[in-house]
Amino acid sequence: MTQPLAVSAAPGPDPAPARDLENEDHAGLICPAKSIFDADAVEIALKAALAECQDAREIRAATVSVLGDARAKGMAAIEAAFLADPFNSRPTKYAYSWLTDQIVRGVMLVAQTRIHPNPNPTEGERLALVAIGGYGRGEMAPASDVDLLFLTPYKLTPWAESLIETMLYMLWDLKLKVGHASRSVKDCLRLSKEDYTIRTSLLECRFLTGDEQLAEKLRKRLWSELFRTTAPEFIEAKLEERAERHRKQGGQRYVVEPNVKEGKGGLRDLQSLYWIAKYVYGVRNAFDLVEKGVFTPDEHTTFVDAEDFLWAVRCHLHILTGRAVEQLTFDLQVEVASRMGYADGGGRRAVEHFMQDYFRHATKAGELTRIFLTALEATHTKAEPVLTRLLSRRKKAKPPYAIKQNRLTVADEKTFLDSPLNMLKIFEEALRTGTLLHPDAMRLLAANLDLIGPELRATPEANRIFLDLMLKHGNPERALRRMNELGVLEAFIPEFAPIVAMVQYNMYHSFTVDEHIIQCISHLSQIERGELVEELPIASGILKRGINRKVLYVALLLHDIGKGRPEDHSVLGAQIARKVAPRLGLNKKECENVEWLVRYHLLMSDVAQKRDIAEPRTVRDFAKAVKSKERLDLLTVLTVCDIRGVGPNTWNNWKAMLIRGLYRATEQALETGMEALNRDNLEAEAKRNLREVLSDWDTKDLRSETSRHYGPYWQGLPAAAHAVFAEMLRGLGNDEIRIDLMLDTDRDATRACFAMADHPGLFSRMTGALALVGANIVDARTYTTKDGFATAIFWIQDGDGAPYEEARLPRLRKMIERTLKGEVVARDALKERDRIKKRERAFRVPTSITFDNEGSEIYSIIEVDTRDRPGLLYDLTRALAAKHVYIASAVIATYGEQVVDTFYVKDMFGLKYHSEAKQKALEKFLREAIERGAERARE
Repeated sequence: MTQPLAVSAAPGPDPAPARDLENEDHAGLICPAKSIFDADAVEIALKAALAECQDAREIRAATVSVLGDARAKGMAAIEAAFLADPFNSRPTKYAYSWLTDQIVRGVMLVAQTRIHPNPNPTEGERLALVAIGGYGRGEMAPASDVDLLFLTPYKLTPWAESLIETMLYMLWDLKLKVGHASRSVKDCLRLSKEDYTIRTSLLECRFLTGDEQLAEKLRKRLWSELFRTTAPEFIEAKLEERAERHRKQGGQRYVVEPNVKEGKGGLRDLQSLYWIAKYVYGVRNAFDLVEKGVFTPDEHTTFVDAEDFLWAVRCHLHILTGRAVEQLTFDLQVEVASRMGYADGGGRRAVEHFMQDYFRHATKAGELTRIFLTALEATHTKAEPVLTRLLSRRKKAKPPYAIKQNRLTVADEKTFLDSPLNMLKIFEEALRTGTLLHPDAMRLLAANLDLIGPELRATPEANRIFLDLMLKHGNPERALRRMNELGVLEAFIPEFAPIVAMVQYNMYHSFTVDEHIIQCISHLSQIERGELVEELPIASGILKRGINRKVLYVALLLHDIGKGRPEDHSVLGAQIARKVAPRLGLNKKECENVEWLVRYHLLMSDVAQKRDIAEPRTVRDFAKAVKSKERLDLLTVLTVCDIRGVGPNTWNNWKAMLIRGLYRATEQALETGMEALNRDNLEAEAKRNLREVLSDWDTKDLRSETSRHYGPYWQGLPAAAHAVFAEMLRGLGNDEIRIDLMLDTDRDATRACFAMADHPGLFSRMTGALALVGANIVDARTYTTKDGFATAIFWIQDGDGAPYEEARLPRLRKMIERTLKGEVVARDALKERDRIKKRERAFRVPTSITFDNEGSEIYSIIEVDTRDRPGLLYDLTRALAAKHVYIASAVIATYGEQVVDTFYVKDMFGLKYHSEAKQKALEKFLREAIERGAERARE
C-alpha cells in the first residue's frame, strides 16, 4: 500500500557541506586510489623536477610534465577498470572527479609555494578554491569541464590575480577544460540573485583547498540569505529551462539519436530534479528524498538505476570520442553497445537491445520527474498550471476516485483494489473528467500490476473498457501512453511487452515501436476529429462516410506487434492478431479484417512507392488483393496513419499524391470492373486530353505529335507532361538538348523534363547529372519516340526532401547541360561526392535483387533493395546500360538509409527477361556495381 507524500512546505535546513572526496573512503572509487594517483610517488617526482628549476617558466613546465604524466596514468587506470565493469558508472564518475581534485590541488600548491609565495597574507589576500557545478557535486565524465571558483573575501588583490593567472595557465597546459570565475562572497550573492545558472552552480559548491573558513562562509550565507527564501522562483526558473531544453532537443523522449545529457529523460532532467530537491529540502543525495516521503524506496532504486545507466553511457561516449560528446549518434550507439557487452540475439542486433534499455531508463526518469513535481505542487512550493487554476467548472470524480491537485487519484484504496477492473477504469475516468493521473494513483497502479491476469484479460467488461479508451473519448493517445509508461498496457496485452521501448535501428523511423503505434493512433484520432481535412482529403472522406472504427483502431494497435523477431513481422503480427482480436471482443468478420490488415499493412505503401501506378497491371493486381471497397478504405486510412506515425517529416505531398492516385484508380477498378484498366482506353483518353490542351496547334502538327509516341508514353505520364513534351519536341534538332524545370507543388518535388536525340546510356548520364547537383530522384520515366528522340521526366528533391527553389534552378540547369554535353564526366566528378557520412556507416542493409515478369504486361520489373548513397542510382543505370538493358521507367523509394530502386525494363530485342540464366548474370553484374560503389563511398 502506498503512503501519501509527507513533505514539509518550508524549504529544508541548511544541508551539510557537499561530499569531500579527499576525506572519504577510497573504496568508493572504481579502482584503488593509489593506481589512480599515487600521491607519494608524484610528490617525489615533483620535488626532483622542481629542484633544477631556475624561474617561474621552468617551474610551470616541470609541474605540468609531472602532473600531466600522473593524470594520463590515472585516466588510463580508470578507463581500464571501467571497461572491465562497463555499467559501474557511479565509482567511475567519482574517480574522475577525485583524480581532478589531486591535479588541481597540486597545481595550486606549486603556484602558492614556488611561484607566488606569500607567507604572511593579509586579511584581503585570503583565497579559497571551490569546485562548482557538476565537478562540485563530485561527478565527472572523462571529458567534463572543470568548473572552479576562486573565492576572495573582498576585491581581488594583485597577488591573488597573479596566482590565479599562473594556475589557469598550468591547468590549460594540462589540457583541462576549465570554467572559472574569481569573485568575493558579496559578488557571489549578488550575481546568484540575478542569474539562475550561477545560482545553480553555487548550489553544489565544494571546498577544494585554500581558506576553508571563507568557503564555509559563502555556503552558509547562500543558504541563509538566498536559497532559504527563494525556492518557488528557483523551481519555476528550472522548469522553464527544462522545457526550453526539451524543445531544442525535439520534445520527445524517443528521438532516435538522443542527447544523453540534455535530452528528455536524460541526465540533466535527473540533475534538475536533484537541484530542486536540494534547494527545497536541503538534501545531500537522492536517498534523502525517501526519508522526506517524496520517493518510495522502489522509486529511489529506479532513480539510481537510471542515473547509473545514463552516466555509464556518457562515460563511454567520452572515452570513445576523446571529447565531451553527449549525443548518442547512430555510429556511436553501435560502439557503446559493444563496450557495454550487448550481443546480437532474438533476431535483433546488439545495438537494438542496448537502445531499448536506454529508452526504458529515459521513460522511468520522466516518470520520476512527474512524481516529484506533483509533490511540490502539493505543498504549493510550485504553482499549479495556470490552465487548471482558471478552470472553474470541473467534472466530479466517481467513487472510489477523487480529484487531488486537479489530478485523478484513488480515494479508497481498498475498494479500488477489490475489483481488478479498476486497473482499467481509472484511465476511463481520467478521460471522462479531463484530468491527468496523480502520482499517488500511478504508484498504486505500478505496485499492483499483478491484478491484471488471465482472468481479467478474458472479462468482456475489461475489453469493453479498453476498446472504449480508444473509441469513445476523443483522446486515445493520452490513455495509451500513460498505460504504456506504467506497464498496464503490456500487462493487459502481454503480446505488446516485447515492443515496449523497442528501437528500430534505422534512419527512417523516428520513434520506438510502441511510441510509433501510439503516434499512429493519435493521427487517426486527429483525422476523426476533422483536423486534417485539407491535408488528407481521401482519409478524412473515408472516415466521414463511415467505416468500422473498431477494426481500424485494433489493427493500428497491432500492426507492428510482431517486430523484433527473426520472422516477417507482418506474418507474425497477423498470427498474434488472430489471438488478440477475439479476446478484445471483435466478431468473426472484424477479426478477419484485423488479421488481414496486419498481414498486409505494408501492401499499399509498397505498391504506391515501389511500383509504377500508371501501369494498368499494378492497379489490377492491387485491386485483386484488396478485393473490396471496405478493405480498400480500411487499408488506405491505416497506411496514411502508419506513414505519418514514422516521424514528423516522413509524410509529404509526394507520398500523398502516390497514395491518392492508387486509391482512386483502385476504387474505379473495383466499381467499374477490371476491364476498364486496359492500355487502349488509357491511350485514347490521353490523346483526347492533349488535343484539348493543344487546340491552337495546326491539325497536321497535332496529328504528328499524337502519332510519334508508342503506347507506354501515353499511359505512363500525366496530361501536363504530355503538353510539355509536345512543345519541347516541336522543331527539335538532332544535336539539341532541351530542358524544362518546374516546381511541382502537388508532389513536393521539382519536375525535370528532357528532350534530345536518343543514344545508348542516355538515361544513365541524366541520373549522373542529377546526382552531381545533389538531387534525390524520387521518380523517373523515359520513352523513345518512333522518330528517334528520347523524352525523359524526373521528379527530384534536394537533400532535405524538398523541391528546389526557383533561385537554384539556373545552376541546376547549367550543371545538367554540361554533363549531358560531355563537359563533365559524372563518373569522375561523383567520386568526391559519393560518400556515406560517418554517423551513418553502422547501418547494415543487405542487398536484395528480384525479377518480376508478372507485374507488368510488357516490361520485366527489376527491384533493387540496398544501402542508399548519392551515386547509387547512377551506378545501377550505368550497369544496366552496359548490358544493353532498355529502362522505360524507374521508381525510387527511400526509407532512411535503405533505398528500393525499381526499374521497368526490356532487353535489347524489346523482350522481357524470362531466362533464369540472363536474370542471374544481370543480378551478378548489378551486385558487383553496388559493391564497387560501396567500397568507393567507404574510402
